[in-house]
Amino acid sequence: MLQPKKVKHRKQHKGRIRGKALRGNTVAFGEYGLQTLDAGRITARQIEAARIAMTRHVKRGGKVWIRIFPDKPVTKKPAETRMGKGKGSPEYWVAVIRPGRILFEVGGGIDRELAK
Repeated sequence: MLQPKKVKHRKQHKGRIRGKALRGNTVAFGEYGLQTLDAGRITARQIEAARIAMTRHVKRGGKVWIRIFPDKPVTKKPAETRMGKGKGSPEYWVAVIRPGRILFEVGGGIDRELAK
């Protein structure tokens, strides 16, 4: 799964997602792209599951590009733990997505119906 090799700070604030995607909102590598309509967070597991499904679907006929990277850690406290005692340990990594961002691209001579 995708995650950074090294980070400056292990834990980050939650933050909030405002506005549209200013960068990464045009198809750059392939012929077709999957673009978001809403803001949200996509986990590294979700990105990997989508990559596997897309590569199985296009088979040897095409190539899949991943345009997002999960670079934000999400922390979680253990179950049945009282409040306080600091922030929890990093549990998984997410990519913060704004509306209009291209998530995946496919190309390599595949037709429009297969890209759908």
